[in-house]
Parts: sequence; C-alpha cells; structure tokens
Amino acid sequence: MTHIMIAGGGIAGLTAALALHTAGFERITVVETARRIQPVGAGLNLMPNAVRELDALGLLDRLEELAVRTRELRYYHCRGGLVSREPRGLGAGYHWPQLSIQRGDLQLALADAVRERLGPGALVGGVRVIGLDPLPDGRPRVQLEHRDGARRGKASLEPDVLIGADGIRSTVRAALNPGEGEPPWNGMLVWRGVSSLPADRIGTFMFIAGDDRQKAVVYPMTEPAGDTGEVLVNWALAMPADSIDDATRGDWNRPVPVATFLHHYEGWDFDGVSVPEVLRAADTAFEYPMVDREPLARWSYGRTTLIGDAAHAMYPIGSNGATQSIVDGRALAHAMARYPDPVEALAAYEAERRPAMTELQRANRQLGPEIVINMAHERAPDGFTDIHEVIPARELAEIAARYAATGAFDPESVNQGSPYGISARSPR
Repeated sequence: MTHIMIAGGGIAGLTAALALHTAGFERITVVETARRIQPVGAGLNLMPNAVRELDALGLLDRLEELAVRTRELRYYHCRGGLVSREPRGLGAGYHWPQLSIQRGDLQLALADAVRERLGPGALVGGVRVIGLDPLPDGRPRVQLEHRDGARRGKASLEPDVLIGADGIRSTVRAALNPGEGEPPWNGMLVWRGVSSLPADRIGTFMFIAGDDRQKAVVYPMTEPAGDTGEVLVNWALAMPADSIDDATRGDWNRPVPVATFLHHYEGWDFDGVSVPEVLRAADTAFEYPMVDREPLARWSYGRTTLIGDAAHAMYPIGSNGATQSIVDGRALAHAMARYPDPVEALAAYEAERRPAMTELQRANRQLGPEIVINMAHERAPDGFTDIHEVIPARELAEIAARYAATGAFDPESVNQGSPYGISARSPR
C-alpha cells in the first residue's frame, strides 16, 4: 500500500491529505512541527474556486458555521474616495461563496476532518522534517526530529511519496534547492491583528485602502455574537520599513505594540469604518516582513514534490495564498489518482499547476488588482470627486478581470465545476 508523507499540517498539507484519502489512498501521514493545532491566527479570504474544492470534500457546511460570506470588496483612496466596489461570491455570479474566516479555525476544521476520516494517527504533531536524501529508486529518505515527549530525538522514514507542504521556509524545498537562502524582502513591513467590535462599527464589506506607500485591509470574519453583537475583525497593514523609526526587516509573528504604527493611520475613515478605531480594539499586533519566493523552474524530483507556500509563496495580495494552496491539494490528489506511477503523477500535477502559479506570483509582485489604488493616487494625489474621471470604468473592469483570469477564479471558469472530480478507488 502506497505510503504518502506530508510535511506540514497547514492548510495545504491537510487539504492534500483529505483529497488523497477521497482518491482512495489510505496510508497517509501528516507531520507537523507544532505539538497541537490551536484555533489562533489572523484571518484570510477563501475565493470561490477554493470553496468549490472544499465543498467537494464535504466541508462547506462546517466552514460556513465558522466564517462569513464576503459579499462586497471595496477599494478606497487614502483620502476616503471610493475607487471601486465589486460584488463577491454568490453576488458576483459564482455558484459558491467567498468566505472570510480565521486561519486557525480553518486549520482546526481541516485537522478534525483528517483525524475523523484517516484516523487519529494520521496527523502527528511535534515532528519536524530536518532533511531528506534521495534513494536509488526515487523514494526519499526523510530525516525527522521528534520534539515531543518520549519520542524526542531523531529518526528517518522512507515513504513512497513525500509532499512538502511546510511553508515559505520549507525544509523540503531547501533540500531540493540548496543554497536558495532566505525569502527575498521587498522593504515593506506588514502588521496583522484581530479586533472585536460591535457589528454596526465595522460594516458588512471588505475593503482595501491606501496610496502608493501604505495600505490597510479590513473585514469582518464572524457573524455578530453575544449580547453586544460583536464581530471579529481581521486587519492587515503595510508600509515601507523606512517610514518606521528604528524598523528592521523584522521576523515572523513578532508581537509589537499597536502604537508603533497607529499614528500613520489616523484619519483613515471609509464609509463609517474607522481604521484607528479598529486598531485600538486589538489586544496586540504581529509584525512580518513582506516576502515571497522566486518562482521555481521545478517542483518535483522523483517521488518528492511541493505544494502551497513551499512551492509558490507570493505577496499577500488578491486572497490567493490559502486559496491556491487548497487547489494544489486537490490537483495533486487528482494526478495521483490518474497515474499509477507516482513519478508520472507528480510530473502531471506540476505541469498543470506550476506555470499558472508562476504567473500569479509575478502578477502579485505587480500588486495584482490592488494596483488601482496606486493608479488613483498617482493620477489624483489630493483625492477626487468622480473616480471615472481618473480611471475609466472600462479600465477598472479590465484590471479585475485580467487578475481573475490569471488565477482561474473568474466566474466562468469556477462555475464549470471542479476539474478535479475524483472517484474513490480501491485502497492504494
């Protein structure tokens, strides 16, 4: 029976495990560095193409209990002018909604489904991949470090297939691409956080606002709850590091006081939603360098491949990080189900996904659909009365449509249904 090891229990790895199980693979082991998965973290948006794939895995009802449907996206100039507004999800003609959800809630829901369907031993926490070596038959010898309890120490396994789903600082990727080094930094810092506010103070829409130097992204990700009707609000801010006193490249998940950057967003108010009010309601903020990865010329080596951020980490633009990781997992399982030879399967998966993701990585470096904010500021730095006197409606529509087509999440493509329909076969 084919043994598939997945390095990384994040969104990509867990989705891949569920999709592979649906395809009839039963011996699947997901190893995760964290000892246990906690429902923590900032928010994310799942585009309809990802929601379609999660629905095919039987998860949509559960996720809708944890998320809110994103019905509208608005872009604003930093001085308050509305650049554009777009219906999202069902309102935009998709057959599936767009969902805003806490990353930790999504990850925990996926983990629960893995344990329920594959068994409690399928997801192993406290285990980190520290290296790998190819065997003569193409299988990998995976070096592991156990960091939990009686199993503490090092070991090695020789699975039939290894899937590197271990994120932007992937050990699997580093082993396949020695000397690549740290993810390149573009000089921007990102702050993320979660606030709790009365629903009438946050609105029902997602918005991205700013100019060519700084931006803010704000959206609700839960339905009103409790006596006060409060909702959890996700927010993310970005500014050049040279605008912040004593700023450095930063590290991952580094907690910083909101006061570090709050004053740069005073006066940012968009149709009744005050960015400073949102920020002051947060308990803490986390600072990140804005980084991505250079596109790779190759993802697969023998019986080892990459998915998610390990394969194609991109700037946090266009809600495509988690979205494309989910699609990766389904595409990989589809290829594994079609080709008995794992080497052929991984090559087929890569041939479909890598060119599209390379194009999307490059589009995000050019700011993707958010370029309209920069254009509005460059053409009308002091603001405007009518955006269509600054950017014609046709030009705005073309930018949005071009980016959606790049990621294959335009309504026509998505509504054709999943290209990864997998019929479960006998256990493999």
